[in-house]
Amino acid sequence: MNFFQKNIFNPAIKYVVALLFSHIFVINSNAQNVEPTDTTSWFYKVEQWYANNMNYGTITVLMAAESSIFPVPSELVVPPAAYIASQEESHLDMALVILFATIGALIGATANYFILGMWLGRSVIYRFAESKVGKMLFLSREKIEKAEVFFNKYGILSTFIGRFIPVIRHFISIPAGFAKMNYLAFAIFTFIGAGLWNCILALLGYWAHGQQDLINRYAHEFGYGLLALVGLGVVYLAVKYFLKKRKRQTSYNG
Repeated sequence: MNFFQKNIFNPAIKYVVALLFSHIFVINSNAQNVEPTDTTSWFYKVEQWYANNMNYGTITVLMAAESSIFPVPSELVVPPAAYIASQEESHLDMALVILFATIGALIGATANYFILGMWLGRSVIYRFAESKVGKMLFLSREKIEKAEVFFNKYGILSTFIGRFIPVIRHFISIPAGFAKMNYLAFAIFTFIGAGLWNCILALLGYWAHGQQDLINRYAHEFGYGLLALVGLGVVYLAVKYFLKKRKRQTSYNG
């Protein structure tokens, strides 16, 4: 399995869960004046929370977090916002959703570039990744090393290409800071790459709006499927954690 395959297929569960989760915002979309039933109330509550709290400021902040070291998946920000924007009389505009999501991504990437990459530097970041706080943020030495290898291989283009690759997308700004890449070039490539990625995510939200009747019809199935995939994701992460721990112990004892 090559570098791209490992970075695209390993987080597959997360992306399937994110796609299913984005469909939640379609379920009960016409139920504002209807009392939700016990079996669908959690769908209703999630959708209503997004509808009431999603605005351009929220999108910008969440996407800034997504492009820094905080574990906020863009798949749970842009598709729901795009779905809301695709509704009639929505308070959101699709083009502005993409724009502010991209601005947020650039803000987060810039923070990684200057603070983590240029200011703190390689040795501090690697130590932080192995600390308890770093692990709580799902950081690891391996992830940063992958991003650094990717940057060294593709140079300035990596800040564009990396926006489409899981794991790399979140950390590519750090090795760019290590290398003191020209910031203007970094910002341009990051903005274009993030913008295209957000367009893809926005299309998911738009597609979900077009499939409203189908998703409403199979609301319970989507719910059970989502819960099952979340369960699988938890099991996957637990197994991965224990295998790594066991490998470290074996290496230490050897």
